[in-house]
Amino acid sequence: MLTLHCPYCGIQADETELAAGGEAHLKRYGPGSSDDEFETYLFMRENKKGVHLERWRHAYGCGKWFLAARDTATLEVYGTYAAQTSEPPVEVKAAIRAKHPGWTWKEQA
Repeated sequence: MLTLHCPYCGIQADETELAAGGEAHLKRYGPGSSDDEFETYLFMRENKKGVHLERWRHAYGCGKWFLAARDTATLEVYGTYAAQTSEPPVEVKAAIRAKHPGWTWKEQA
């Protein structure tokens, strides 16, 4: 079972207390964007095997959204952090690189 640490209320929560929100750090397109940009935002996701940055909501706890870095193949969690963060914190990046030396953070364009 997947267990994530809520960075807001500080408890370890099982996946039964959480709601998945999809891929994190996506560039959102709003008014004035092209149809292609908006279509890409809505439908194009990496959905890859391995390290993945995701949005989660502590639905049956504090109710807040947060971000998590985990491995989709092994369910290993590298860390969780506040939803307002524009990129993974240094300690989360270091935890990922310790297991996946070639991993690099790339900002979503």
